[in-house]
Amino acid sequence: MSTPAAGIPDYLEQYYWWVYVRPKAVHFFDRPWLINLILFGKYRTLRDEVLKELGPAISGKTLQISCCYGELTPRLSERVERGGGTLDVVDVLPIQLENLKRKLPHGTSAALHRMDAAALGFPDASYDQVLVFFLLHEEPQEYREKTMREALRVLKRGGKIIIADYGAPSAWHPLRYFLLPFLGVLEPTAKEMWRRELVDILHAQMASRSWRKRSYFGGLYQMLVSV
Repeated sequence: MSTPAAGIPDYLEQYYWWVYVRPKAVHFFDRPWLINLILFGKYRTLRDEVLKELGPAISGKTLQISCCYGELTPRLSERVERGGGTLDVVDVLPIQLENLKRKLPHGTSAALHRMDAAALGFPDASYDQVLVFFLLHEEPQEYREKTMREALRVLKRGGKIIIADYGAPSAWHPLRYFLLPFLGVLEPTAKEMWRRELVDILHAQMASRSWRKRSYFGGLYQMLVSV
């Protein structure tokens, strides 16, 4: 395994080099059908639920923290353009930003920034909407806390933050016993989110706000919204 590049958190090279960091990994994994398969057919559901929450035409300033595989960001960009708003997307990995740039509609006004989610270079209270899509489960607890603190810092008073990610599956969920131990090896930082509510995991950052939660696929996935 190579030495982490400047500015790339060590945990990405340690745990996620095989899915996000290497060019062959990006080429292999960024296929909508594969992402949907990995999420047991629920990627499209979660993508559409997030977009529905934001609306068909998005005004104001929107921030997406971290790139993601699939079609979410191109569709988000189209809705922002339709609403006359602006879209900023940040990621610490240059290869992810380059990959996203290729997927965005020609002529889009979306701005891509190489930036660590745990140390955003934006002013306080500068965004109307902040989206965190399947990022928190990939971060160690220290980074998770910083990311949430930063996401809320840049959100305007009265703005909306949306989090979509893994949740704690119900006790009867078969994947709790068969799949989660396997995924715990591939994504060791995610294990805590399969056991506890996110508001409890990030109590210091989230407890002061009211959150609306929707669960999907027996609780394995969740979307949390706060205004």
